[in-house]
Amino acid sequence: MLSASQAITFFHTETFPGTMNISDPITLVLSIILCLFLALFFFGWRRDYHYNLPPGPRPLPIVGNLHILDLKKPYQTLHQLSKKYGPVYTIQLGVEKVVVLCGYEAVKDALVNHADQFAGRPAVTFFQEITKGLGVIFSQDEHWKVMRRFTLSTLKDFGMGRETIETKISEESDFLVKKFTFYKGEPFDNNMIINAAVANIIVCILLSHRFDYEDPTFLKLLKIVNDNLRLLGSPMAMLYNVYPWMKFLCSSIHKEVMSNMDELHDFIRETFTKQKKVLDVNDQRNLIDTFLVKQKEEESNSKLYFTNENLEVLVTDLFAAGMESTSATLRWGFLLMMKYPEIQRKVQSEIDKVIGSAKPQASHRKSMPYTDAVIHEIQRLGNVIPNNVPHATSQDVNFRGYFLPKGTYVIPLLTSVLYDKDHFAKADEFYPEHFLDPSGNFVRKEAFMPFSAGKRSCAGESLAKMEIFLYFTRLLQIFTFQAPSGATLDLNPAVGFTSVPQPHKICAIPRV
Repeated sequence: MLSASQAITFFHTETFPGTMNISDPITLVLSIILCLFLALFFFGWRRDYHYNLPPGPRPLPIVGNLHILDLKKPYQTLHQLSKKYGPVYTIQLGVEKVVVLCGYEAVKDALVNHADQFAGRPAVTFFQEITKGLGVIFSQDEHWKVMRRFTLSTLKDFGMGRETIETKISEESDFLVKKFTFYKGEPFDNNMIINAAVANIIVCILLSHRFDYEDPTFLKLLKIVNDNLRLLGSPMAMLYNVYPWMKFLCSSIHKEVMSNMDELHDFIRETFTKQKKVLDVNDQRNLIDTFLVKQKEEESNSKLYFTNENLEVLVTDLFAAGMESTSATLRWGFLLMMKYPEIQRKVQSEIDKVIGSAKPQASHRKSMPYTDAVIHEIQRLGNVIPNNVPHATSQDVNFRGYFLPKGTYVIPLLTSVLYDKDHFAKADEFYPEHFLDPSGNFVRKEAFMPFSAGKRSCAGESLAKMEIFLYFTRLLQIFTFQAPSGATLDLNPAVGFTSVPQPHKICAIPRV
């Protein structure tokens, strides 16, 4: 029989080949976990599960299945595992059992056919600390329902999906064109510029205001969101979510994330405090005003939903969500146009034919099947929210022959839907013909689900669609996008909570 020290050496060598570098925080965390595992192994460890959860890879004590996951891009491992274990399987993150749903049919079955049962959110440590269960993205039960209703109705009241917001997007596209023109065809990084243009639309709804692209306060807010999304998708953040008691090993990331959130909340608090002083119930200028009016109406209520704390988190949710996914999609779009210049030329040809020199309008989209197909394919291949935001069962549910108790952590894997080879013939390629019939007419695909589906689908979907179309067509109308001389275009996404392009530069060449 192996001694404890021999067992540690053997287990590390077999499971994590290579030289152990204890200066690496992740290696240190895994080493501590392995030591705990061995201690439990030698002293005896057993935990029985009485639920009929789907089968999956055999977990190790304490580690669960973390040792087989790519912690930088877990969605890739989760998708790969479905080929062995099927569209519904269980994986264990530490001691937490998680049900993974893969492929269009399984994800739709849960989020649409069993919408109420899968409308919960799990208590993910980092997000719980950031939101405290407030806002709209990570809130639960009646609180979530109230915030969801308020958000949807208020976004519509302030123009989402209507001509009023289309005008704002069109005006913002002029600022974007001006900024791109400034570089005179020379290479530049479009990350913060695209972020700013997209963020200004949701900021208009939230604050009745737009920021200059060089405004230092605005740039700081954008950087906070970018940094936090990168940090929250990092391996160390994932390990902290699985093992909260290891906070001391994740202290630098934890400190940075929480400091960023404090700064963002301070800005929001200062903003709505000023608005509260001049609030006119009969002249509600933006979402914050409307929230503050609701707050006044609620004063006599015993149940309070429209609190200052809730407003901070709600505005944070909308600002981050309203910027990140749309901005990332556009950046993927311009990167792909550089990678596939023949597709870019076809899009420009259709723009010239249908729109000419006029400014693009949302109504043009139905007359532009090829451009519409290209945009859909950008969203599909870009796969901006690859894991989906995690779900949980809100009640006990029998699903596909398995019993999932209330509170079961569920990952409806969007990667597996957007890359489902039963619905997309060339799922791993950029192929706009996925959305075209043989006659060149646009074809809708039921497995096109970049905004998720069901009760927790993206509240700003119609706004995002309008922004993507108007910005994309406007910029391709004015510019041809090329890679800098000698540059290699990398389509592998960066590490983060969202799937965004690797840092790169573009050349926006004015069209003659």
